[in-house]
Amino acid sequence: MIGMDQYEMIRTAHRKYGKGVRELAREYGHHRKTIRKILQGEEPGYRRSREPAHPRMDGVAEVIKGWLRSDRTSPRKQRHTARRIFQRLVDEHGFPGAESTVRRWVRQCKAEMGLGPAANEAVLPLDPAVGEEAEVDWGRAWVILAGRRQEVKLFCLRSRYSGKAFVRAYPWERQEMFFDGHMAAFNYYGGVFPTLIYDNLTSAVRTVLRGKQRREQERFVSFRSYYTFAARYCNPGRGQEKGGVEGLVGYARRNFLVPLPAVRDYEELNRLLLDRCVADSRRVLAGREDERTIQARHEEERPRLLPLPARPYENQKLTPVRISRYQTATVDRNRYSVPGAYVGRQLRAQVGCWRVRVFDGNRTVAEHPRVFGNSKWQLDPQHYLAAIREKVAAFDSARVIRRWREHWPDCYEVMLAALQRRQGESKGKREFVRILQLHGEHPAAAVEAAVGAAVRWGVFGYDGVRHLLRRAAEEVGPVAPLPAGLLPGVTDRPVGRSEVARYGALLDGGGS
Repeated sequence: MIGMDQYEMIRTAHRKYGKGVRELAREYGHHRKTIRKILQGEEPGYRRSREPAHPRMDGVAEVIKGWLRSDRTSPRKQRHTARRIFQRLVDEHGFPGAESTVRRWVRQCKAEMGLGPAANEAVLPLDPAVGEEAEVDWGRAWVILAGRRQEVKLFCLRSRYSGKAFVRAYPWERQEMFFDGHMAAFNYYGGVFPTLIYDNLTSAVRTVLRGKQRREQERFVSFRSYYTFAARYCNPGRGQEKGGVEGLVGYARRNFLVPLPAVRDYEELNRLLLDRCVADSRRVLAGREDERTIQARHEEERPRLLPLPARPYENQKLTPVRISRYQTATVDRNRYSVPGAYVGRQLRAQVGCWRVRVFDGNRTVAEHPRVFGNSKWQLDPQHYLAAIREKVAAFDSARVIRRWREHWPDCYEVMLAALQRRQGESKGKREFVRILQLHGEHPAAAVEAAVGAAVRWGVFGYDGVRHLLRRAAEEVGPVAPLPAGLLPGVTDRPVGRSEVARYGALLDGGGS
């Protein structure tokens, strides 16, 4: 390759000393075409006449194009990057090539498909102190939750020094979920960062005042005082002041949630996110002076974090509720059932991140999994069965029965039909409701097993099912025979096994 020094000497020899192309070619050992290009002003260097071939990509080209085509229907911020494509090729297809090869090929392919690169924003390089600061933010992503595509909220916390990330999903950005995300992150890091950096989110800030002053939410002041960390807030509209966690939101979408994961519930989704956060800690951050992994840097900062308190913060929101005629308390525009004795009463609801409890004084009268959305009903059948026994004509149309009936076992339908045949429709349903009320005293699996056994043995009624439940709960030990000499003429008499066939012969009219 011709260096700039030879380029200068050739052009000087031609201009100043009048040397021709042939003479220069002999003197400097280059082809005449090369000399002519230099004299015409072309700078030295190799220029490709065509794009290089990528033979390793031939076997996976259609796979990648399929991923990119599917990205057109995915959320804009949750599409495949070249790095994510390389990771999937290695994990799912055993790809033997280099990441740089994939990057060049994907860049060209995206250009052909009209998928241009995202614009970047310049930020200031920082050199944060060890174990001093972390950044917090909310983000959004899409997942397949219980078979449906649904948007979830991502609580993100990132250490400024180590870059160690924590991501957890929630259905809403409510304050109790904001606190729950902090507590889960503190356990994950093994301590509390002395300073956490936020934008002016309403879970923490009530009013933005002049300069750096903020009027904080009362419960947030209680929460940060409990964990003894300080809060620092970005200037309004300047989210880039916590650019590390801003980048984490997009990074988590692209690397933790591509392709869209299919999960049963939030518990499974958060286990997946935690596993991917742990795996991500094994990489080395680009742009750092040393080559240590994220986890290695975190091990350095962990001893400098504030210790966790002996007990976690009581993350419950108390709110007064009035019980409606439908035996429900309304919390966040959703209804939760209570026993009928509390209709019209003023009670208290304790709203947690995932559960709702209703209290009368200090006594719990109802407890439910929390539901999310609007106008949803969370009903416990045991709260309504007593009323259904009194108004048995409403049995088939009662909402709790219709919901329960969708998934109760087949033996319940057999029991209900037999009771109605034997006792009549109304009495049979009342008897069946009594059986359903056994769920309030025994585990559901035990009641279902007892009803199944009663159906197999032809025992149709409340008393028979209750007897089978009690018998299953009793532990019957081995019975030792009485000594033969205890009662002469009684305990010494041999006892043979009964044969049912003999009784059948008697019913048939005789036989020995």
